[in-house]
Amino acid sequence: MKDNEYIFEENLARAYSLPSRFYTEPSVLEEEKMKVFQRTWQLVGRTEQVKEDGQYFTATVGDEPVVVVRGMDERVRAFSNVCRHRAGPVAEGCGTRKSFRCGYHGWSYALDGRLINTPEFDRVENFSRQENCLPEFRVEAWGPLLFVNLDKLAAPLHETLEDIPRRVGHRNFEAMRLAARRDWFVNCNWKVYVDNYLEGYHIPIVHPSLNREIDYEQYRTETKRFYSIQHSPIRPDGAIHLKVDEKSGEDEAQYFWIFPNLMLNVYPDNYSTNIIVPIDEKRTLTVFEWYFLNPELDETSEAVWRTVAFSDEIQLEDIKICEAVQRGLRSQTYRQGRYSVRRENGVHHFHGLLAKFFARP
Repeated sequence: MKDNEYIFEENLARAYSLPSRFYTEPSVLEEEKMKVFQRTWQLVGRTEQVKEDGQYFTATVGDEPVVVVRGMDERVRAFSNVCRHRAGPVAEGCGTRKSFRCGYHGWSYALDGRLINTPEFDRVENFSRQENCLPEFRVEAWGPLLFVNLDKLAAPLHETLEDIPRRVGHRNFEAMRLAARRDWFVNCNWKVYVDNYLEGYHIPIVHPSLNREIDYEQYRTETKRFYSIQHSPIRPDGAIHLKVDEKSGEDEAQYFWIFPNLMLNVYPDNYSTNIIVPIDEKRTLTVFEWYFLNPELDETSEAVWRTVAFSDEIQLEDIKICEAVQRGLRSQTYRQGRYSVRRENGVHHFHGLLAKFFARP
């Protein structure tokens, strides 16, 4: 997209939102993959998936197939999951291996990315195994979560997270383990879903049960450099699904968003991640994963079930409105809108970051 097609206004009271074509045209998504998804830290998995030597799992960042592995030297690395011969996959799914073997012609690679075997390739001229190693990407961990960045020049992960680790450090994230997962396919552009997440403005209308659980009048959004956080006190007298921690005095739900497509929902007794993955310009995959202390215990499993069921209720409401918005964005009567100064500073912040990334060469 050309820079002059959308000029971001930093003054929220004067600003207009993204034009509707940014949500409907395939060319916009292609540019986002190059300028946004390939230049930001993307959550790809968990450290426990590669805790033993030789353990690996596969993922996709933007359109790039990736394999994450712990080598025999105990170092965790991320590589392109594309064979240097004819672009076949060198790994599938997850598991434990001593080396990777392409599923197309059998080329094999060591767990440090070196090309170690090329069957029936002995008469090829001007070919160097050393020059045909698997391309390596940057991988970093935050607690139990693993992130990959395809951009060699990007700032370290901690600059994106800023003070989030400090803000949630008392929650004992390291001890919590994966308890449940849900995948949802939504018929809307990925930004429609993110916009919706970044404001509580719609809660009284779209989420009546959630509105009874939180104190909407005290709902507020803080924006930082690369993330925002929505705070909402949990009602002590009316909350059924959201738990107040009486021991620690924790009575707040915190909804973190990390640019461009990661949500981190933090409650007194659990947290969840939500990754927003564009499939095409009008379809999105949302992946929810919940983490609890001792999820194998009966009393915990009951809490997990209640939490996931309530989340499903909220998600179905969000899907309905997001899909309706996507249809509305194709209307000939709509081009772009304005922001509520009180309620939509998070959406405005997101659009500002997009504009900065779009402007990069």
